[in-house]
Order: sequence, then C-alpha cells, then structure tokens
Amino acid sequence: MSGVVSIAVSDDEADLRLDRWFRRHYPQVSHIRLQKLLRSGQVRVDGKRVKANARISPDQMIRVPPLGDAPERKAPPSASTDTLLQDRILHIDDHVIVLDKPPGLAVQGGTGITRSVDGMLDTLRFDHPDRPRLVHRLDKDTSGILLLARSPGVAAKLAKSFRSRDTRKIYWAVVVGVPDLKAGRINMALAKLPGKKGERMVPDEAVGKKASTLFRVIERASRQAAWVHLEPLTGRTHQLRVHMAETGTPIHGDGKYGAAQAFIAGQGLSRKLHLHARALRIPHPGKSGSLEVFAPLPDHMRATWQFLGFEENADDDPFSENMDQ
Repeated sequence: MSGVVSIAVSDDEADLRLDRWFRRHYPQVSHIRLQKLLRSGQVRVDGKRVKANARISPDQMIRVPPLGDAPERKAPPSASTDTLLQDRILHIDDHVIVLDKPPGLAVQGGTGITRSVDGMLDTLRFDHPDRPRLVHRLDKDTSGILLLARSPGVAAKLAKSFRSRDTRKIYWAVVVGVPDLKAGRINMALAKLPGKKGERMVPDEAVGKKASTLFRVIERASRQAAWVHLEPLTGRTHQLRVHMAETGTPIHGDGKYGAAQAFIAGQGLSRKLHLHARALRIPHPGKSGSLEVFAPLPDHMRATWQFLGFEENADDDPFSENMDQ
C-alpha cells in the first residue's frame, strides 16, 4: 500500500473490535504495532482517535496509513500443531467451533508465549472461507470450553450474547477448605493493579468494576477441600479466582491469588490450577434454539476427583438449578 486510505466498515463487520478488523484485513500488522499506530493517531475511525478494543459499525471509515505488504514470517506448523486443536473439537457447524482447551495453552500470544490458540486458528479453517475468530478468553492454566466464530458476523452476534444474560457459563473448581455457605452469590467489585510480574485483580469498591459470581458446593472432602460449581454473571479478568480467594477458599493450584494456602496437602496431588470451563449455553447465532456444550475434566483434575473421592456425575446437569439469589 503506497499511501493513506480510508476503508468503509461492511455490514458483516458490525460490532467487531477494531483490532480484530485489522487482524482480518492486515494480518502482517502485529498487535504491538497497531497500538503504536493508534497512539500516534495514524489509525483513526471517522477521524477520531480510538483504542484497539473499540467496536466498529457499518459505514464507519477507518483511516489506514501505509503498512507494507509483506506478511510477518512464521515457522510452518508441525504435524502435532496441525492436529492439536482439531483433536480438541467438541462441536462444529457452519457458524461456530467449540474447543476443549487444554490447561497450559495460552489463548492469545504475548511476551514469552511461543504457542497459542490464536496462533493456530488457521488449522481450523477447513473448507470455510474465513479464519475462525476468538469471541472470549480463558486463562492459560484454565481448561475447558472455548468458543470460536467462523465469520465476522457470527463473532459480532456471539459477542453481544456474551454481554447479556442469555448466555450461561458453568465452571468446576476444587477449592482449599469449604465455603461457609452451601450456595450463594459473591458481589465484589474488581480493579486492575499493574505490577512487575503482570497485572493483578484486586477488590476495590471505590473504582473497581462490578463483578458477581454464583456458587454452589457439590461435594466436600471433610474440611480439607470442596468441589464447587461456579457461574460468573460478569466477565472480569480472573474473577472466579479472586472471588474464591477473597472468601477464604482459594482454588487449588492458584498461587497467584491464594499464595501458599492455595494447595491441598497430599502426596502426588497435582499442583496445577483446578479451574475448568465445564459447560456453556448460548443462543445459537445461526439457528433457532440454544447451543449447549460440555467439556470433560482434564487428566489432572480427574485424578484429583479420584484422590478426594468425588463422584464426577454428581453435577451431571449443571443448568438444572437457578442459583441466583
């Protein structure tokens, strides 16, 4: 591209994030470079400075400066990378793909991350014209359901559903200790606290954003640990981890928020994070009715279930109860 151009947002790109629009049109532009272009005002929407997460609308004009046409060089994926995500597909149709993300795999790239779901999404294109798109995130060490859109229009619909109460997300966790109540609701505003080792989320009713979580104890192992069913009503970063730690029962393996108290004593018990995105119910973006998907426990959590004597089918219908109070 030799000079500045203005590009109109198409109808099927409605409500798309600006950074995702760039990823679609200019894959050679890294996220870091885009941030620099936005800060300097070289990229604008309708003549205004915006942030990378700004939502765009049809007929808005995006100012794009000269970017260069050569894509960034990437090593070809290995055979194991080609099949890693394909082997984790829980559901696929013309509109969506649902993955069972393994623990330890980052959803998006960043400093020190050499492999991520986002970096491997071309292996899930199959015969579809578009590269799949992420519509939500899981922490690197959290396992379970990750939903992908197969077109920009579907991504916009799913993003809208995630912001509404039409979508239900159920997580399973093992916590250290047993909550005082068998079921309840945690309302605790959270704010980001930057630091040398990365940002942390902290309770802050003054400047924090509203965060609400429903919880229910499924089983307990004496006073040592409990299997907890969690349903976030908001989508704050690390919300479930902070809420459980701040109520005195940190998620097992979560040293970031629970420190030394976040580990159950037991020889051979995995010290990995025990947080799993178990179930998702969301209005289907291309069909009538809802999409409902379940992800099996990862190996390290299944071993802990056996160690603590939990019955995995004790919560076989996680949507059966309305825990809202």
